[in-house]
Amino acid sequence: MSETAPQMDQQEVSAENDIAKGAMSEVRPIPRITIQAFCETDAVRQTLEMAAGDRRMSRAHVSVNTGGIPGAVDYYGTAPTPNLIIIESSSSGDALMTDLGQLASVCDATTKVIVIGHFNDILMYRELISNGISEYLVAPVSMADIMLAISNIFTSEENGPLGRMIAFVGAKGGAGSSTVCHNVAWTISSSYKNDVVLADLDLAFGTANMNLDQDPTQGIADAVFSPDRVDDILLDRLLAKCAEHLSLLAAPSTLERTYDFDAHAFSSILEVAQRGAPCVAVDMPNQWNGWTKQILAAADEVVVVAEPELANLRNAKNLVDTITEIRPNDVPPRLVMNKVGVQKRPEISVNDFASALGVDPIAAIPFEPALFGTASNNGQMISEADAKSPISETFETMSQILTGKAEVRSSKKSSFNLLKSLKLKK
Repeated sequence: MSETAPQMDQQEVSAENDIAKGAMSEVRPIPRITIQAFCETDAVRQTLEMAAGDRRMSRAHVSVNTGGIPGAVDYYGTAPTPNLIIIESSSSGDALMTDLGQLASVCDATTKVIVIGHFNDILMYRELISNGISEYLVAPVSMADIMLAISNIFTSEENGPLGRMIAFVGAKGGAGSSTVCHNVAWTISSSYKNDVVLADLDLAFGTANMNLDQDPTQGIADAVFSPDRVDDILLDRLLAKCAEHLSLLAAPSTLERTYDFDAHAFSSILEVAQRGAPCVAVDMPNQWNGWTKQILAAADEVVVVAEPELANLRNAKNLVDTITEIRPNDVPPRLVMNKVGVQKRPEISVNDFASALGVDPIAAIPFEPALFGTASNNGQMISEADAKSPISETFETMSQILTGKAEVRSSKKSSFNLLKSLKLKK
């Protein structure tokens, strides 16, 4: 009995963490605004500080202070007000309205205010909203509560919310992440009739234009090398129409120049793409530098594609651990096992591979060189080359999971312990 209780506690904590991460997956990136918070309790202050460090708040400038409403009134007596003020108050009724009246006297008319209170009173909520308060949240609050409130306030009807960005990265060169990315993007666009932008970021050796039978004269490099000109008009000019709901930002696929960029080089063009489409699929190159790390950190979903062999396991483990560390409030990276069942090749079983990573695979794609070779040579997707193939159904299932329309089924864990031979961190 004494050994069972701690295990139950760990399971409960794990379940709570999964629920929290699930709620965070609904939060869209916050726009470039200035946010200042004034708290009364350590719990609210800590939650706001954690939210400020989340990837979705990377565009916003956030400062968290103590002092509640009196502290804010004193501060704004001599300082300009930001786009948003978040106030925690333990007061209620007339006392709260009086305090907020003092705050209003030192605030600009355009400043939005979110109040975090300690009373669940619908009448007080209605009075606050009718008096110009943007939102009233009842403590204790979660990161998702706060960030959803901010997003709802600052997502205008004109600009709309940012679309979902899904980044695909291979554990090793040749693992097939580009092929998986292109087919998933195609499937999402054709099955759900949602606009999808496919961005090929392997600028030197990208294959999306060949796989989709396109030969655009311009592409994503034109935007990256002219960051001051990036807007929706430029994006429309650079996009190649591949299907009714699928557009391509093609890579130049030439070696005429080098492609060395700073960490945020692709941020503007990807943000514009997200504003124009519900889904942006990003085909990542097999390299690790500042800008690839930044894109993986900013993505809503990261898909690691790996073959079932030792070098792929080592690299996939490093990727999963690092991406999980830089995205602590998100679900772990998704795992896709590709080229499973190559004849005469010693392979690590899918269950053993997944067990070593601690991640359930969302798909295991068999090695079918004839089907994939035919599709590639003809500039087709798998569903175009053979719609009845089980692999087409696999891409359909992956699309459902990555768009939030389905969940991953947990697989049985094995006792595989190859990590020791790789000398990797657990």
